[in-house]
Amino acid sequence: MFIPKVLPAGTPHHAFSLPTPNAAIAGTISLIWENSERYISLIWENSESLWYGNLTNMQDGYKSGAGTLYLRVANSSGHKLLWIAGVLPSIGFLIFCLILFIWISRSKNKGKGKQDGHHSIMTSDAIKLWEGEKTSTYFAVFSFSQIRNGTDKFSTENMLGEGGFGPVYKGHLPDGQEIAVKRLAANSGQGLTEFKNEVLLIAKLQHSNLVRLLGCCIEEEEMLLVYEYMPNKSLDFFLFEKSRRALLDWEMRMNIIEGVAQGLIYLHKHSRLRVIHRDLKASNILLDTDMNPKISDFGMARIFDPKGTQANTKRVVGTYGYMAPEYAMAGNFSTKSDVFSYGVLLLEIISGMRNAGPRRHGNSVSLLGYAWELWNEGRCHELIDKPLRGRCPENVALRCIHVSLLCVQEQAADRPSMTEVISMITNGSATLPDPKQPGFLSMLVPNETDVAEETCSLNGLSVTILDGR
Repeated sequence: MFIPKVLPAGTPHHAFSLPTPNAAIAGTISLIWENSERYISLIWENSESLWYGNLTNMQDGYKSGAGTLYLRVANSSGHKLLWIAGVLPSIGFLIFCLILFIWISRSKNKGKGKQDGHHSIMTSDAIKLWEGEKTSTYFAVFSFSQIRNGTDKFSTENMLGEGGFGPVYKGHLPDGQEIAVKRLAANSGQGLTEFKNEVLLIAKLQHSNLVRLLGCCIEEEEMLLVYEYMPNKSLDFFLFEKSRRALLDWEMRMNIIEGVAQGLIYLHKHSRLRVIHRDLKASNILLDTDMNPKISDFGMARIFDPKGTQANTKRVVGTYGYMAPEYAMAGNFSTKSDVFSYGVLLLEIISGMRNAGPRRHGNSVSLLGYAWELWNEGRCHELIDKPLRGRCPENVALRCIHVSLLCVQEQAADRPSMTEVISMITNGSATLPDPKQPGFLSMLVPNETDVAEETCSLNGLSVTILDGR
């Protein structure tokens, strides 16, 4: 049955507008309402669009104008089997245009390949994260314009350095707070993985000895991480340069030693997620205005099963000289892998020497080998950094060397936990077991591209320098 009625032209409430390629096209569209026994067909004459809406709202919300609308209402008895039938060539033409548009869009996107896949996955995960962090005061989603303006359009003057993730810039927020911004480099597959890891992990971790991720930005092809700015750069900036190393007095070094240990205890034991950092090193220890340590760079971190003792990965990542032997050789990692890295770092802080590098240490090619040599000869006092000699309690420095050797033992089961480590360092009356041989296998380079790797930090964020062998 047809019911002709002249109505003012316009768009009803809650209706979708379907543009047509030709204003002269008129036709019939059958609209099937799910979970309903009724449907309607619409004929819209002399219009540039075809539309549909709720039958009860069709006389609501109209404005000036005129047109003829025909409603064909289904038999009141209804039909359980509902179907759509196009009765005019215009509908076929409309469908053809839609298919053509989809085909062209897919052709344009095909060249983006895996990168777009990463973006869509990242966006989905980020949305889930942001929804979970709506009530948090620690994490924000920034617009690209905010970051661009805060870094003076990513000017070279504000660029702090560049690493595998991409360039790093100094900037500020509208309220004046200084920030450090990591900007994902184009076509950086590893960078995408690390970006996702940082956002999903560090945003949920809050501790005074972890660097604070203020938020992130994902707009079109732009992906950025926004951190609190660390004015004193990183530990390696001071530790491995003679004149700057002298500025690190004993109190500062002990504060760094204990602060890093507390940060790892939080990650391993007290955080909402049990996290293995997997890349603890001097360049990833940032220093704030008061020289307090902040563990940074969680791009390689992994969530660890609290009930498990060890996990395995086929993709070994990390830094030459800091990796535990079981991880470097077999991909096995646990909290004890971080303990090994901490032991190397502790030895570097006390001695002022880098474990991995071109310099020989006595008869050994590594600081670990040299420390083991001096331990067996009863000459560990020679490891203490010269600027500290006579200006620090030697028994405490020797105790730190002893603890470092316990941390770098070859077998993971022989190493103490980080809770035990901090107790050993701070409790001078505790009896320490003799260390076993260190894991020298950590000196191998576990890198798929076979490169020698040296790390440093520029103005608060770690940057990796790769030199081909």
